[in-house]
Amino acid sequence: MLELKNISFTAENEDGKKQIINDVSLTLNEKFIAFTGPNGGGKSTLAKIIMGIIKPTSGKIYLDGEDITDLSITERAHKGLAFAFQQPVRFKGITVSDIVSLASGKKLTVTEVCSYLSEVGLCAREYVNREINASLSGGELKRIEIAATMARGAKFTIFDEPEAGIDLWSFNSLIKVFERLSDKTQGSLLIISHQERILNIADRIIVIANGKIKSDGKKAEVLPDILANSACSALTEKEN
Repeated sequence: MLELKNISFTAENEDGKKQIINDVSLTLNEKFIAFTGPNGGGKSTLAKIIMGIIKPTSGKIYLDGEDITDLSITERAHKGLAFAFQQPVRFKGITVSDIVSLASGKKLTVTEVCSYLSEVGLCAREYVNREINASLSGGELKRIEIAATMARGAKFTIFDEPEAGIDLWSFNSLIKVFERLSDKTQGSLLIISHQERILNIADRIIVIANGKIKSDGKKAEVLPDILANSACSALTEKEN
């Protein structure tokens, strides 16, 4: 279980200080949790605070009752947190096999690496020895990162817009990967997304806007309002 207590974050910019996250408190322990809301609302910032990529200006973070607020990214990873970026990082000189093995914490056989790659829709033998460099497309990098995250098997995994760049891979396949990952780890998945098909698998949806929790509840309670607001926005844009 992950707890956020009175989390705030203020960033410095050329115009001075801007509050990005404003006194957010949450308890997260569901199987599938979705963060959604307008761009710039604070979703990714809050997720990065959870992982330790960004340090909050104030507030506390607890994992299974332990205060992890001051722990580094590496220390949080050892405690069972994992993070998949919206734009995966490229690593010249490191192969796909290397990155999946590093994520798992042990040296995997080629067969084991291939099994993870196959699960994300890659022809494994063609990728296992390729470098994580510019020769790979954004979609290929995204799938490799998801495969590495599966190999990691953390108890609390954050995906920042996992659907980005995988248009050639069906959403149904992506959702099945999430289900298998959750079953394997018996943990929680926090998914940041605007996509209805992703939100539709969530047990709980949290809408974040202007750095605050706008709405929070079960899918049946929150999703209809999101879809209604999206339809109204689309209609307004069409009329204009």
